[in-house]
Formats: sequence, C-alpha cells, structure tokens
Amino acid sequence: MTNALVLDRRRQIDLSERDGSIRVLHLCAGNLFGGVERALTAIAEHRRSALKMTPIFGLCFPGRLQQDLVKCDVQIVDLRPVRLSRPWTVLRARRALQQAVREIGVDVVVTHGLWSHAVFGPCTRKTKASLVHWAHGPFDERRWMDRLGARTPPDGLLANSRFTADSFARAFPGIRREVVGLPLPASESDGQDRATVRKELGTAADAVVIVMAARIESLKGHATLLEALSKLQSNPAWECWIVGGAQRREEERLSASLQEQVFNSGLQGRVRFLGMRRDIAALLKAADVYCQPNSQPEAFGLSFVEALEAGLPVVTSRIGGPVEFLDESCAILTPPREADAVADALETLIEDSDLRRTLGRNGIDRARLVCDPSERLAVLQRALTSIRKSALCN
Repeated sequence: MTNALVLDRRRQIDLSERDGSIRVLHLCAGNLFGGVERALTAIAEHRRSALKMTPIFGLCFPGRLQQDLVKCDVQIVDLRPVRLSRPWTVLRARRALQQAVREIGVDVVVTHGLWSHAVFGPCTRKTKASLVHWAHGPFDERRWMDRLGARTPPDGLLANSRFTADSFARAFPGIRREVVGLPLPASESDGQDRATVRKELGTAADAVVIVMAARIESLKGHATLLEALSKLQSNPAWECWIVGGAQRREEERLSASLQEQVFNSGLQGRVRFLGMRRDIAALLKAADVYCQPNSQPEAFGLSFVEALEAGLPVVTSRIGGPVEFLDESCAILTPPREADAVADALETLIEDSDLRRTLGRNGIDRARLVCDPSERLAVLQRALTSIRKSALCN
C-alpha cells in the first residue's frame, strides 16, 4: 500500500488560517468492499465539489478500496494490518495514526464503522484533531464490538439515515447527531449497452431480469428472494442475476447454502450467481427489476439508490433506512421474511411492463434527490466544519 505521509511542516496550518478549509482523515479497515467502501470512493471521486474540504484516507489492509482510491489520485495513509487479538498491531497502528495527524495537519478524523472507532478513537483523542464517528449501521449493544466502540464518545456523529442516527442515542448520549446521507459513486459502466450485456450472459432479449447486487449477508434477504422465485417457476418470462461474492468465511457458507437452495428448488438455469463484478451499472441497466427483500433492517442501502438511478423499480422490505427514501412511487415494499408477498410483487412487475417503466422513471429523480454527490459533499463539509469549530470552542 502507498504510504503518503506528508512531512512538510508548513502544511500544519490552523483552521482559521486556512480560510475555513479542513483536512479530513477518513479511517476504514479496507479489507472488505461494500456500500461503505463505495461511498468512500465517491468522496474521493467528487472531492472537488467541496473545495474547502480535503479528504485523506487511512487504511489498514490492501484491497479493492485501496485500488480504487489510488485511481482517484488521493492521499492514502498506510496504517498496516490490525488484529484485535494481537495488541501490538493495534498499538503500532495507533502510533502511525498519531504521526499522520501531526505531519499532515489533520483537522478531523472520521471513523467509518465501530471497528475503526474502537481501534482509533482513543488515540485520536490524544491529538489536536476532532473525532467524528460516521455510523453506517445501527448500534446494537448486544455486539461486543459496538460496546467497545461506545467507550470513546466522539465530538459528533454522522449517520447515513435517521434510522441509524436514532439507534446511537443511548450509545453516545448528548453527542450531536446529523444525517448526511451517502454520495453516489461514479458509474463503473464500460459503455456496454443492454443488448451486449445480455448476449454475453446468455440471457434472452425479452426476458424480465430480476437482479440483486449486495454483499452475501443473511440480512440482505437472498434466501427470501430464492423462496419467492420458487413460487414463480410456472412463469417462464423471468431470469434472476445475483451479483456479489463471499468475502468472509461466514459468507462462503451462506453462498454455498444459497446455491444448494437453488438446486433443491429446481431453479438451476434461471438463477445466475455472477460473483463480484465491477460493471454493476451496466448490469443494472440491462436488468428490469431490483429485488433485495431484507430480513433485517438495512441502515441505508446504497444499492437501492444505484438501482433507482438505473431506472429500475425496487422490491424490498418495509424496514430500516430505505423506507426514508423509498415509497410507492418507485418501489413495492413488503413485510420482512414473507416470501409470498415478495413473489406477488415480482409477479406484478413481471406481468406489467407499464408499471415497471413508471416506477423506474420516478426512481431516477429520487436517486438524484437522495444521493447527488455535489449536494452530499456540501452537506458533509458543512457538518464537519461545524463540528470542528464547536470542538475548538470547548
């Protein structure tokens, strides 16, 4: 990984001397890739939309996030691998972070997720930088990592949805909480059109393609989707693409279970596991319906916004953060874990092309409203600048 620690002492300028500009160090493990990592890439891609906020990225592990950030030509701080079971790696990473804060002149450290906050929150408190936690999932005191992270109150908390922000009320009582949303990443499409994508995948031009692009996690509702599709086998019009690959052992086990479910349900040939892909935008535009029937609340769901941007109607559960921007104008919302309801929604969309087009058109405007990159980064800049000023006054 590229170590981009800057040694120029002249860059250690006080906030007030920079005409209100701030340097923000975003911390993330970097070993996985999902909505959080896509949002970080979007911050790097669109950083010129907020000229008074300079993003810097601190990563512990090399991986796709690092590769994408390198392409954006942003500053990356190598914090080296951290294992909580090996305390010396934590201490080493904390020293590297403190050095980076001093030498780069960081004003705000943003921890993305409670793992990063537990590892780096305590040592950030010993620097002159303000500490902000960006919550990407709801707080759950039953999880030991959440309890560990809650030991270090930040100067402010950002959240991807009101659902997420409210869950932290007891974890960080009295701490300012703001919903900032997530910026939409730039399209990764390589210019392939709908017909080309379908031809390469061996999908008929007139098939109604149901797509799901998400991490292989049980809360995403893959099993419910497959159960719903098993109830639609008599309808020959549809095909399903499941996009996303296992990144951890538990995800590998779930992936194997899902493929077994497809086999036992007789859905071979109609359900396709496409694995990890970089051409998500092209796949979405080649599909007709996005279905992700979460079994547990989703904190936000950047994949839903990407589906809306591609003009797809959405089928998902009526829980969590997505209901803050999804409604009947662009989606069909169902009760969680009810495969019959999901099957009914899918059948309606398979049979009614006019409804698909109407919901899809409405979704494009909704995506821009929710995740316009320029607007989201402007909101982020205002929030971080305000938190920083308040911290300096206290």
